[in-house]
Parts: sequence; structure tokens; C-alpha cells
Amino acid sequence: MAIKKSTGDRVFDICNILFMCLIMVIMLYPMLNVLAISLSSSAKVTQGVITFYPQELNFEGYKYILKQGQFYTGFRNSVIYAALSTIFTLLFTSLAAYSLAIKDFVFKKAFTIFLTITMFIGGGMIPTYLLYRDLHMINTLWVMTVPGCVSAYTVFVFRTFFQGLPGDLRESAFIDGANDLYICFKITLPLSKPLLATYALFTIVGSWNSWFNALLYLQDEARYPIQMFLRKMVVDGNISSMYQGTEIAAMLANGAVNPRNMQMAVIILTMFPILCIYPFVQKYFVKGVMIGAIKG
Repeated sequence: MAIKKSTGDRVFDICNILFMCLIMVIMLYPMLNVLAISLSSSAKVTQGVITFYPQELNFEGYKYILKQGQFYTGFRNSVIYAALSTIFTLLFTSLAAYSLAIKDFVFKKAFTIFLTITMFIGGGMIPTYLLYRDLHMINTLWVMTVPGCVSAYTVFVFRTFFQGLPGDLRESAFIDGANDLYICFKITLPLSKPLLATYALFTIVGSWNSWFNALLYLQDEARYPIQMFLRKMVVDGNISSMYQGTEIAAMLANGAVNPRNMQMAVIILTMFPILCIYPFVQKYFVKGVMIGAIKG
């Protein structure tokens, strides 16, 4: 039997819908504006009349960005960094969390205290840099992938999920001769797909958007991620000097393409891979983000 809503409930629902529509517009408009500028003609961009739809459709910004070797180098580096960061994060976090989820783990209390301390006390920027230097990690692949692959908060979330799995599964596996490593990889992790998919997405997005670590620890431009190329074009904004003596510099000089066309185009191209990944993990996302709220 349907429950009849009161006038107050209807007003509340309408206000909620209007508020959510407002939030949607606030979030979508900047993205639509960036997309519209990237696809509009140089003249219209210079006039500043672009809102949320392109005017005088023009792909010159994308054309010249996709000609740049730096873009492909940064894209390749970001894919490698994101893939390795995700693998390391899920692997090491799962092993640590599984150990804490076992009731008879000997050092469980000490390990938990140690992880908790790391949530409140950090090493600081300079000591961290000196540590990476002494470990010969500066300007290497590993400085972008290994540090930060284990987060105390993530370990505790994983532990909470593992503790919610039936304990009889582990006992039955032990009776059949399995060890903890086998149980972790063959039983626990396959039952944790929503958790793994959610935190894989978090790690990929975090790694893909990371530029500050590259600024601090990478010296070779050939190792820069895509975000450093984006920063160079958008934040520095000196596109003419970047491409001095090239075809792009000539196009910028005669007004065939506007610097903002190229800046907005590289923003869209940088966002596109993440937008493609999300639909594949969407079915796990809601369940995954609710894990920490269901059981603490």
C-alpha cells in the first residue's frame, strides 16, 4: 500500500530535486565550457563569447596537441605510473589487511598501533626527499609508484571488509590443507571485488592527477606524467615560447588557433581516460564506498 505524502513532504522533495539540479549545473557547466572552448574557432574564443556550446566548430586545438611528442610521452608515463600504483596498492594493502583480519595474528595489536600513528605523524617534505635520495629513487619510476602505495586508512577499510566475510571459509580451507596465502588470493580477494574495484578507481584517479610528486622528484622531462605537460600548457601559459620556430608558433602568430583552444583541448584529452574507466566499475562503486559506513 502506497503511503500518501503530506504537503510538507512534497515541498521537501521538490526542494531536494531543485537543489540537486543546481549542484548538477554547477558541476557540469565548467566541463561543458572547457569542451566548448576547445571546439570553437579562434575568433570566437578571442571574443570571449563561448558559454556551454561550441561556436564555429574547430578541431585545430586537438590537431596540434596530438602532434606533440611530449603529450604521448606524458600519456605513456601516466598509464605506467597509474597501473603500477594500482597493482602495488591493492597487493600490499590486501596482504596487510588480511593479516590484521586474522584473529590469531601474533603482532596484530602492535601493527595496528603502528599504522594508526602514521595517520597522524608524517615525515615532512625535506626528510622524505632525503630518504628517497639515499634510496636512489629520485628521478626513477619507483618514486612515482612505491611511496604511498599503502595507506593506513585503506588498510583499515580492507580489514573491515575481510572481517565481514564468513570465518567458516577460512576454517574449511585450512581443513582442506590450504595456507593463509592461498586463502587470501583464492578465497578472500575473489569475494572482495566491489572493494578492489572501488579502491582501484581511487588509486588510478589519484595517480593520474598527480603532478606535485613529479615536480619534486623527477628531473628528466622524459619521465614526466601527462599532468606535467598539462601544467606546462595551462598554468605556465607560455605556449608561444614552448613551440617557438614550429608550425604551431606560426599558427598562433596568425591567429589560426588560439592558445586557449590548445589549453582546453589538452584538459579534455587528459580527462578522457578517467571518464572511460568509470562506467566499468560503476556497478561496484556504491557498494564499495559504503563499506566503511556499514561496519567499523
